[in-house]
Amino acid sequence: MSVNWTRAATRAQEIVANWQRMAGPGGAVVLFDRDGVREAFAGGLASIEYGVPFTPQTPNRFASISKHVLAVALLRAGIPLDAPLGRWLSELPAPLAEVEFSRALDMTGALPDMMECFWQQGVPFTATLNAEEVFALACRLPSLSAEPGTEMAYSNTGWRLGQRILEQVTGKPYKDTVAELSGELGLAFRLPYDGSEIVPGLATGCWNDGVDWRRGHNGPHFSASGGLVGSAADLAGWASALLAGRGPLAGMLERLTAPRHFADGSESVYRLGLVASRLGETAIVGHGGSLAGYRNHFWMSPAHGVGVVVLSNREEEALWPALTVLAALLEQELPTIAKAPVGLFASDEGPFWAELAADSISYMGGFERLITDGNGGLRSLPAYLDIRLKQDGEDRLTGLIGGVQRSLRRVPADTPLDARLVGRWHDPNFGTEIEIRADGTALMPWPSGGTVSPLTPLPNGRALADLLHGPWRSRPCLWLDAEGDLRVASHRARILQMKRV
Repeated sequence: MSVNWTRAATRAQEIVANWQRMAGPGGAVVLFDRDGVREAFAGGLASIEYGVPFTPQTPNRFASISKHVLAVALLRAGIPLDAPLGRWLSELPAPLAEVEFSRALDMTGALPDMMECFWQQGVPFTATLNAEEVFALACRLPSLSAEPGTEMAYSNTGWRLGQRILEQVTGKPYKDTVAELSGELGLAFRLPYDGSEIVPGLATGCWNDGVDWRRGHNGPHFSASGGLVGSAADLAGWASALLAGRGPLAGMLERLTAPRHFADGSESVYRLGLVASRLGETAIVGHGGSLAGYRNHFWMSPAHGVGVVVLSNREEEALWPALTVLAALLEQELPTIAKAPVGLFASDEGPFWAELAADSISYMGGFERLITDGNGGLRSLPAYLDIRLKQDGEDRLTGLIGGVQRSLRRVPADTPLDARLVGRWHDPNFGTEIEIRADGTALMPWPSGGTVSPLTPLPNGRALADLLHGPWRSRPCLWLDAEGDLRVASHRARILQMKRV
């Protein structure tokens, strides 16, 4: 199969030249095949403060690209992924302990995301939390977000727990495993455990407030779910070895990308830390990563034995730029960007909602770019969530979201706040309180100390809160369940159940 390195290099140069022109944070784009790095490009700054240029050798945070590295370590250690989490972590409450390990990793285990759980209780993502503090909260979770195997909902929790299991089985810190595993390939991955740990040469993550660039800050400890650090050249070298099955990665790509299934037998696009997708008729696999101030993506075509890495220290989407380079490399047409019905949609009942722009969707707070499916419908380019929708008239969307059939109706602009929501609500398990007011606002416990949030009413006893913290936006759905309790739900966590005070 032929590939066009010249065309791909031209596109990569365009991306980094744009970063260079803006004289702000930047990144690197690296092309590779089974034999190693073919070409590497970089632009912009690793440090705005000191004017240090970003290079292909600049250490950067991988964020969630880290996940499949843990999967490799677990497979190499021979840890049985069909066993329940409680086999190793007896401290976990029953709902979590009974989840099959592999489902905890392939995002069908319904494990609430720990950082989202903290957010919903008023602890911002900038708060410093160590591994034991995060695990202690996991041991208090009263329930799962859904029935395991029924839905793909992105969560870092399974990977945090997976690191703990690996360390228990091997008897050594995961950071040592990472260093040894990458070192066998002549690469230099490392796992700093928190944001205060000094990493020589590390690019400073940045986000733009609309006027100036600001440093990104991530408080919780860094784990196997998204904590690895390395350069774009190192990541490309790793991916090259994965394609070739070289050294410790022999046979690993096939095991990482083996089909995963929902309980009903249907196939999920999310595998063991990698997402399966298509570019035209070509099967591709990859994964993205996002931390405050860092956005990354890498794609590979196993059939062609080639791929591309995009790492950046700027809070901007990396999936599409990486895909444009891969498309140029494979001489494939890019997918057609969707022209979706713009507006806010919600299910008739429950906390499920989506807000659509012409080319993208935010489903319960999770962002995905939308493209046409070639059959009159819309689908996501799944960075994290597989979405396939069709328009049913002007005001309804139906289809699969995360493997679950959903029907979403346009929310009328004049929808009033349901009076049944008004009052003070208390969660007896965590002590969290929310006050919903008749003026269409809510006193939310986020960040700690309380924030008044405007509410967007939804029909049938529901409303969306709206909270900003740094570059990130949180929009939990507050909704009344059949028992009249107030539930708090996002795509990643649906466990708070509050009683009226």
